[in-house]
Amino acid sequence: MARVELIEEALTHSAIGAFFEVYNTLGFGFLEHIYTKAMERELIARGYTIAREVSIRISYKGEYIGIQRLDMIVDGKLVVETKSTTHLHPQAARQLRSYLKGSGLEIGLLLHFGPEAKFYRQVLSNKKGDLADRADLADTTKP
Repeated sequence: MARVELIEEALTHSAIGAFFEVYNTLGFGFLEHIYTKAMERELIARGYTIAREVSIRISYKGEYIGIQRLDMIVDGKLVVETKSTTHLHPQAARQLRSYLKGSGLEIGLLLHFGPEAKFYRQVLSNKKGDLADRADLADTTKP
């Protein structure tokens, strides 16, 4: 079987490794902003550029209608959304999709710092006329 190349594979692999490093160091039980700050430090230590609490403007037919605030963008390419709830709400994946759509970026990670570390990789084609988007449930046990 031929190997499929993933969008920004090296970047997402490293970010997932950072996620497991943070989770294994801190464990479960902190608030989301603690995990996000630890992720920021871990990613910077790995040589990445981080933008935190990024506000993106949303327009409708050329008119501003609101903003969305993203937890983190890594190297201007990867949207990272963190959650630290006991149970991951089904709307979390929709929230990440909305961030991808609004930012124009194609790849995102939803990192769940719950009782068990889990991550979800989401890809959204932002090319006009291309509605082929998909969410990939990744291996959630190993980086």
